[in-house]
Amino acid sequence: MNKDYFFCGVGGSGMLPLAMIVQAQGNRISGSDRALDQGRTPDKFDWLRAHGVALHPQDGSGVTSPDQIVVATGAVEDTVPDIGAAKRVGATIKTRPQLLSELFNAAPTSIGVAGTSGKSTITGMIAWILDQAGRRPTVVNGAVMKNFADADHPFASALVGGPDLFVAEVDESDGSIARYDATVAVVSNISLDHKSMEELRDLFGGFVGRATTAVLNLDNPETAALAQTLPSGKTITFALGEEEADLSGHDLKPLPTGMTFELRVRGEAPRPVVLNVPGAHNVANALAALGAVKALGVSVDDAVAALETFAGIRRRLEVVGTQNGVTVIDDFAHNPDKIAATLKTLHAFDGRLLILFQPHGFGPLKLMKREFIEGFAGLMREHDVLLMPEPVYYGGTTDRSVGSEDIAAGVRAEGRQAEALATRADCGDRIVEIAKPGDRVVVMGARDDSLSSFAAELLARL
Repeated sequence: MNKDYFFCGVGGSGMLPLAMIVQAQGNRISGSDRALDQGRTPDKFDWLRAHGVALHPQDGSGVTSPDQIVVATGAVEDTVPDIGAAKRVGATIKTRPQLLSELFNAAPTSIGVAGTSGKSTITGMIAWILDQAGRRPTVVNGAVMKNFADADHPFASALVGGPDLFVAEVDESDGSIARYDATVAVVSNISLDHKSMEELRDLFGGFVGRATTAVLNLDNPETAALAQTLPSGKTITFALGEEEADLSGHDLKPLPTGMTFELRVRGEAPRPVVLNVPGAHNVANALAALGAVKALGVSVDDAVAALETFAGIRRRLEVVGTQNGVTVIDDFAHNPDKIAATLKTLHAFDGRLLILFQPHGFGPLKLMKREFIEGFAGLMREHDVLLMPEPVYYGGTTDRSVGSEDIAAGVRAEGRQAEALATRADCGDRIVEIAKPGDRVVVMGARDDSLSSFAAELLARL
């Protein structure tokens, strides 16, 4: 191969794993990143340099040849200097979904994991099961898989395996799910997030229609409806407590750091399962992963044994530490479904929650204002406190008519405690001021690597 790839935003959670896989195939990798120019997450860029990635400022200076393939995120805008430079020199421009889907579709066997919530965890579970079964999968995930992270691979959101089996988290939010032709299509759930329900039904319907086997969640009305449209021999269904499903979880019991449940597989004796990740939503994620590997002929017993040593995904209910009786938890929850799963899991145990929720944009707040308010107000307890800074805003023409105070005011109107403050630092100061022993602080939000650093700094201040 030996092509020259330039990744615009090479440090991003979606770009970095893709760059590592393309490099492992024998290509030369270089790139730029706004975070590098701003001095954020220096460890990550030191690691990339040490692994042979040439880094440039995001000013177009790294794109100089028509032979380069410039990879951008979904939005290819001329205002990004690297894209302008690519057009000037005649370099090939590909979006990340374009490149990922080409690699994915080239593999003889592939598993695509889709859905509004749970994708990263299900992808990580599948990766670990297949790795433990000796199947050498190549995996692209949107988050760091703790089982594969070590001193040399601290950003293990990719697994470089063989060419025959490719596993990837696929995204519906930008419509790119339409590019993937999966052998096994997993859909965890379908709910309002970035697109209208009509668009989502079309995208997911096409995705499962093109697959050999579809793994579908009967607990979600939309995915259950999808199952009805497919011939029975093409689906593997899963659900919690639902006897009609091919795989079902029963008798769920929370542990402080995990779950136990009884697994029932149609036509087989029940089995006990222990997970070291908490929450009913992770039992559902485990069932999805079991369905996917079952479709590839991995034995259920081997898969269950691997799941018991699954260490989780970074920033998914990740305990940062405990200081003076206050525990800090770092979590990726950013839409109503994910927030609900996190709050339900944490409320399985006693203690007040101090919730810092950093919205990842003004658009989602406007689209899902009612769902955010109802979600927080319905699941927070009397003494819980919600603290929200204004959404992350990088400039541009975004409609900023709905902000954090609109959500906080709605939650207060429902009788729960909520405050909107100007900045994340202000929210941090407020948490330090009110935290007391027995509290759990949850730092929630997406698309901002600095949230993890913020959570660690908060712990040090408590």
